[in-house]
Amino acid sequence: MKWGLIGASAIAGNTMIDAFRRNGHEVLSVQSSGQSRADEFAAKHMIPHATTDVEDLLGQDVDAVYISSTNEKHFPQAMAAIRAGKHVLCEKPVAMNLGDAVTMVKAAEDAGLVFGTNHHLRNGANHRAIRDLIRKGAIGEVLSARVFHAVYLPQSLQGWRIDNAGAGGGVILDIVVHDADTIRFHLGEDPVQVVAQSTSGRLGNGVEDSVMSVWSMPSGVQVQTHESFTHAHAGNGIEFHGTEGSIIARGVMQKPEGEIVLRRGDEVTPVAFEPEDLYERSARLFGEAVAGKGKPAADGRDGIASLAVALAVAWAAETGQRTAVDYGDI
Repeated sequence: MKWGLIGASAIAGNTMIDAFRRNGHEVLSVQSSGQSRADEFAAKHMIPHATTDVEDLLGQDVDAVYISSTNEKHFPQAMAAIRAGKHVLCEKPVAMNLGDAVTMVKAAEDAGLVFGTNHHLRNGANHRAIRDLIRKGAIGEVLSARVFHAVYLPQSLQGWRIDNAGAGGGVILDIVVHDADTIRFHLGEDPVQVVAQSTSGRLGNGVEDSVMSVWSMPSGVQVQTHESFTHAHAGNGIEFHGTEGSIIARGVMQKPEGEIVLRRGDEVTPVAFEPEDLYERSARLFGEAVAGKGKPAADGRDGIASLAVALAVAWAAETGQRTAVDYGDI
């Protein structure tokens, strides 16, 4: 496969280029808003073509694009790629609003193109081990879940994320979308209603920097979540509690590592897993989907659903009202 990168981003440079290449793919072009940035990025990562023009990139001999620009650009850039007949792997959130997300994903489906959302956590062997335990009934009927994903956003990643609502800044579009996808991945169902409260001011300037919410699932499971940019010492993890036991996972919400235990009464059993590169697996499954074998780890409809949950959390926090999750007509 031949890739074009829309966005000379840290995630592209630090993870995705290597992930593509380790799968035998080529990276032929990179687009950035400034030519000097595009040239510097291309030179550093040995990419033969650099441009500021998305149409120029799409005119190269690329099969697919990886979009990692700021969030407000995802929709027009994805639509341009789809019109050009390119497959799309897009960073989360796929769009700023539900209508745009549905439009772009349906456009790709209508064109017979693969659309993937780069929700990386579901690619981790740690999360796959958790899901396997739930599916095997290791904790019986699931009663509740808890996600704690409160971190301190590194200086290198702050920028627009903490002060630019128009670009999709704020912890909800940055982290809640990940947790929504992860919960959906584990439980196999979509939240129905949410309640939430958010705060701002420690890092956030015009955007929220912390949020807590509770989600109601169709099965009756309740999900409690905490996401933040301001918590340097909280750690992260996910828990599932059932009628026959609990799964307690620590350090699994940022990297493909951490610790998982299965607890039944006083009996605590460590859960083993072999760490696997999240991004390499994402790139591999996307390439296989393009070849007609399976589907991406997270497809466009997964991207729509995780965005829908995040938007509901944002509205519930803003209004103080219990909010139904609107998934559009997917």
